[in-house]
Amino acid sequence: MAALILAHFLLAACAVPLVRRLGPRAFALLAAVPAAALGWALAQWDTAARGGAVSWSLAWLPAYDVEIALRLDALALLMVLLAAGVGALVLLYCVRYFEDGTPRLGGFAGNLLAFAGAMLGLVLADDLVVLYVFWELTTVFSYLLIGHDSERKQNRRSALQALTVTTLGGLAMLVGFLMLGQEAGTYRISELLADPPADSATVSTAIALVLLGALSKSAIWPFSVWLPNAMAAPTPVSAYLHAAAMVKAGVYLVARLAPAFADVPLWRPVLLVLGSATMLLGGWRALRLGDLKLVLAYGTVSQLGFLTVLAGVGNRDAALAAAVLILAHALFKAPLFLVTGIVDHAAGTRDLRRLSGVGRALPWVAGTALVAGASMAALPPLLGFAAKEAAFEALLHGDAVDRWALAVATAGSALTCAYTLRFLWGAFARKPGLDDTPVQRVGPAFLGPPALLAVACAVFGPGVSWWNGLLGAYASAFPAPAHPYALSLWHGLGTALLLSAAAWAGGAVLFLLRDPVVRLSRRIAWPTADRVFGLGLLGLERIALQVTGFFQRGSVSVYLATVLSVLLGGQLAVLLVDEPWAGAVAPRLWDSGAQGGIALLTCAAALLCLPVQRRMKVVVLAGLTGYGTALLFVVHGAPDLALTQFCVETVSLLVFVLVLRRMPVYFQETISRRRLLMRIPLALVASAVVATALWVVAAARVAEPAGGALVAATAGHGVKEVVATILVEFRAWDTLGESAVLAVAAVGVTSLIYVHRRAGAVEPAPVAEAVEPPGGPTAWSYGSHFVVRGPVAEDTAPERTWLAAGGTLAPEYRSVVFEVVARLVFHPVLVLSVYLLLCAENLPGGGFVGGLVAGLAMMARYLAGGRHELADAAPGHPGLLTGLGLLLSAVVGILGLVEGAVLHPLTYETHLPVFGHVHVGTPVLFDTGVYLLVLGVVLDIVRALGARVDRQIEREARETTGGSAR
Repeated sequence: MAALILAHFLLAACAVPLVRRLGPRAFALLAAVPAAALGWALAQWDTAARGGAVSWSLAWLPAYDVEIALRLDALALLMVLLAAGVGALVLLYCVRYFEDGTPRLGGFAGNLLAFAGAMLGLVLADDLVVLYVFWELTTVFSYLLIGHDSERKQNRRSALQALTVTTLGGLAMLVGFLMLGQEAGTYRISELLADPPADSATVSTAIALVLLGALSKSAIWPFSVWLPNAMAAPTPVSAYLHAAAMVKAGVYLVARLAPAFADVPLWRPVLLVLGSATMLLGGWRALRLGDLKLVLAYGTVSQLGFLTVLAGVGNRDAALAAAVLILAHALFKAPLFLVTGIVDHAAGTRDLRRLSGVGRALPWVAGTALVAGASMAALPPLLGFAAKEAAFEALLHGDAVDRWALAVATAGSALTCAYTLRFLWGAFARKPGLDDTPVQRVGPAFLGPPALLAVACAVFGPGVSWWNGLLGAYASAFPAPAHPYALSLWHGLGTALLLSAAAWAGGAVLFLLRDPVVRLSRRIAWPTADRVFGLGLLGLERIALQVTGFFQRGSVSVYLATVLSVLLGGQLAVLLVDEPWAGAVAPRLWDSGAQGGIALLTCAAALLCLPVQRRMKVVVLAGLTGYGTALLFVVHGAPDLALTQFCVETVSLLVFVLVLRRMPVYFQETISRRRLLMRIPLALVASAVVATALWVVAAARVAEPAGGALVAATAGHGVKEVVATILVEFRAWDTLGESAVLAVAAVGVTSLIYVHRRAGAVEPAPVAEAVEPPGGPTAWSYGSHFVVRGPVAEDTAPERTWLAAGGTLAPEYRSVVFEVVARLVFHPVLVLSVYLLLCAENLPGGGFVGGLVAGLAMMARYLAGGRHELADAAPGHPGLLTGLGLLLSAVVGILGLVEGAVLHPLTYETHLPVFGHVHVGTPVLFDTGVYLLVLGVVLDIVRALGARVDRQIEREARETTGGSAR
């Protein structure tokens, strides 16, 4: 199971080069993976039909009882057959649907196949968290597929709308999943269904949130708006996502949870009322539309409402009817969408008001649509008829609420029959007053996939009893009635058949009165849900602008005051109400006099920042507070923290220096005495509240400190350094996540500061004569007025060059001492950074500190010789180091799967003749990734804030000197 899902994603990653080489024919190759999944599912038919299941699991987060658990039972097998079978046929259909040279076709192919893999994972998931992950993957890939033609505004808007609606529902569903798992004590779906938690307010709330996600995914009213607009996507997307796969996810989830939670009080009212309303509203809207895809889209909305009603009833016969209707709907709706694409390709339009006589020109296409449409209208002897009969029988023998649902289902079936006739008439009939539409020839390969699905509708109608074993295995999860219903094409004359006949007659009447029905529908139409959605977004944007304008006034001091005020309000409320200091141990001012002295000096440096007007002085004083904090770590016995703090503070100070080159020397904001008197108390109160909160938190400890256990665990790994071991072993997940955040933040910040292509490194120093700065004036040479030098004696000794680009600097900006020191210490500092990396298991250090030290060495080269010197010291692209470091850490984490868990440390010990005992562990490799990432981030910042600023200064200086010369 896991291999099949992974194969989808791996082949999807190869889709772009395959399509580039093979063109649309690559879709046939991509279809092999869903076809393999279909074959595997068919091989498991007997096991699932007997009530068995095939399971697979892998521990993901054992501490939180989260596993990558997959399980194939009867319901999952049905969904796999649809997702894989229809998916393979849709991919084959794409071979003829798309033409050579279609833009971004490789990305489309990869997204479509990846969606199939995500859908496969969704229906096989046996863990709530895993199900949610695949659920959101289908949302993301559907967004990419709907917005494939991103140059069209309608596609972009529809994709964003689908993403917004389904993601909001998915987030609510996640909260519900967490509540259910917490209440039941397990996140395994099979265990949850076998032993559901007792009904309570928590369970009811969780079910409400889960249903919110399911209803939004399956486009149930009031969330129906996104599905019709998603018809902007290419036809293969509509046929797969919106007929056989994605929109079935919500119905699948309802059907999956119904055996355990159908008795929850809000379950039936929500599903039956909203499902019934969706069935009627969707069917009625389909009667007045002229676009064939929109007719099918609103018909899909109506059918999804019907499926929701059946899945939500919560008894055995209704569950059986829901399962067979899921099958029937996929088999008749997917070919109708595919036929619509064929008509659009052949005739150049899908507007039923402009089509005429297409059925005569394309008889095989019309025949395929006729069979699928007849199944959708539930005409015998097709599968749709058998499914509708099962649904009517299940509702007929239910309680009073079920019979009300039966009345709605009958009316909805009449609407289904009416819009089916409208679709077939509009697509293929010859219309009075219209000339026959010229069409292109349709080959058998293009028609094959929809024809095969239509044949399945015809074959499984008389053979519907073949599905009794598989679908009955799912229905057996509900209590069995006295006379359980069995699937069969013919159950004799009865009430269900009479209701079907009434629906056919009603649909025929509505079709014959189509013009008055369209006029009536438009006259009584409510505002469209799309318009309501648009107005809602517009109102939300306006409110956001008002709130933003009120708080975001361009003053950093106002922002800080707002944050501190909110912090103080919350903290003071908690402190005053709970009085957590009662019984707390009194705080100590310090452990030694050195701590007190350093603290006073640090506070003095902070207070000296207040009256200073020069930006550079404030930066230096603020840096002193950071160095003071590092000294506190030293005297407190935390050398690792002190080393890290020293390095971070030094890098921050240098970055500030680079930034301040482009800012005014003095602060521009003038602070009145009144505002100053308001800020000082706020700052003092905030510091007092934070100090009190820290004291209360520290005094609230009731358990033994974890230090002893961590020391013992570290020693058990054969190393001594506790802090480094925590970072790269015990809390490696945190370190990996923080590394990713650091990389993204660095890339984002530098790109926002200077919008530029990140595709090249800093150019090296050009080779030129020394009379004029090499390559022309640079940023650090424009302070000098170049004077024409006299002739130089031939016997003059050559000047010693300590830095490769030292000649690019103006004489008054050069410091020979600085250049010499930078050159002499550069390589030793790099060696020191590597030492700090490798010694981290037993001495203070680590990849983060090592990367910062190496970055400081690079910054020293830049400060001594300018941007050309930086290019000589680090000729590569910083992004390469950042990406390589993140990749290395991730790969090392994956290697932990050898021992059964991601990021599990692996060690190897041996004895070498020269080196003696050698201890090698994956934590060192993990830390090496952190080292490279931090070094890349520092270089990227220096390049953006240093070299990039240099180029700006050079350009401005050239413009100034050029203007003066003119």
